[in-house]
Amino acid sequence: MAELALTQLHPSLDDPVLLSMNLLNDIASDHPRAVSFAAGRPYENFFRVEQLHDYLGTFVAHLTDVVGLTDEQARRTVFQYGRTKGIIHDLVARYLEIDEGIAVDPDAIVVTVGSQEAVFLTLRSLRASPQDVVLAVAPTYFGLTGAARLLDMPVLDVGDAEGGLDLGDLERRVTAARAQGRRPRALYLVPDFSNPTGVSLDLATRIALLDLAAYLDLLIIEDNPYGVFQADPGTRPPNLKALDTRHQVVHVGSFAKTGLPGARVGFVVADQPVVRGGRPAGTLADRLSLIKSNVTLNTSPVAQAVIGGKLLRHGCSMIAANKREIEVYRANLRRMLAGLTARFGDSGPVTWNTPSGGFFVVLTVPFTVDDDALRRSAREHGVLWTPMHHFHHGMTSSHQIRLSFSLLDDASVDEGLDRLAAFVTAESRAAGSAA
Repeated sequence: MAELALTQLHPSLDDPVLLSMNLLNDIASDHPRAVSFAAGRPYENFFRVEQLHDYLGTFVAHLTDVVGLTDEQARRTVFQYGRTKGIIHDLVARYLEIDEGIAVDPDAIVVTVGSQEAVFLTLRSLRASPQDVVLAVAPTYFGLTGAARLLDMPVLDVGDAEGGLDLGDLERRVTAARAQGRRPRALYLVPDFSNPTGVSLDLATRIALLDLAAYLDLLIIEDNPYGVFQADPGTRPPNLKALDTRHQVVHVGSFAKTGLPGARVGFVVADQPVVRGGRPAGTLADRLSLIKSNVTLNTSPVAQAVIGGKLLRHGCSMIAANKREIEVYRANLRRMLAGLTARFGDSGPVTWNTPSGGFFVVLTVPFTVDDDALRRSAREHGVLWTPMHHFHHGMTSSHQIRLSFSLLDDASVDEGLDRLAAFVTAESRAAGSAA
């Protein structure tokens, strides 16, 4: 039997960053009865199989009644290989204008296999030489770090500071990297309710970031999976792309949280002009489409049709489409924060942040948290969570854990917090004894 030495395969295949997701999934599968604060998945109690048929039928009717296709053309659009940039790009553009205040040419949108492919395509286009690097606000979603590893593109951490981003540190990192012969291509961040911290950038920081990025000649990759899930209606500042007047921002979006995670439909807005020999050569979206045509060919037209139908059924507003879910997340966040106060008090050694929306809360505890601690929590207390060190490059432990509240109902939140409190008490006692 042929054997392949791991040392002869791509180095990323033995990288802890790529192994993180499998490790966390394995622990979860070994403890199926544990209450899970680990998975950042959307609430699923409103899922209905008949919705798929309804959305699909709505989209096909749109193709014939509005777009003007024949029945044969409509069937071909859904059943056959499709346009590489996607078949719902016009609906995505309407959604962006309605919900996000972004006015963009639909042809500058590439519909992708989830937002992960959008990030990968963007990094692949920017990684032109071994000197190219990407910056990311730490702690960073490990999907970005993993994609960069696969592309041999180093990730440089930028401090998060109180406002969600340390602008001074960003400038220092870019300057230092260039002095070392490196070429910083872009900054990746999630400005609204970020994964894993739940932190959002305020308006002043967003404006200052755009100005600084222009000064540094740096692109911004804005990832926006959670933006519509604000706890206080009407309080979210415009996202970076809505404020972008210089084509600095590549905007990455996803319908996994707002539409249907099983559809795996995301998108990227890449309206940056591309030139060849000083002459116009289309946009970055055109180049991303070229890469995609050699990777996944096209995003499933059936999946796009389902998402397109959901958009059409709700006036192309994902805020309208997620009205019930938004209320669940708001209630769960309030319940989580109140429950933490009830179990740990508001002035003890256990502390947490207070996000203004999204899916996540970060808990800081007075003992070391690592993967073994997670295994003990699952085995002895029946509660799962995500160690924050997985979101930091090169770390194997920390004093923080990420709690996701999006998937749970009231009873599960309460039961999970009881189990979490028992775990924290036991670990704190053990740490005190060891000291």
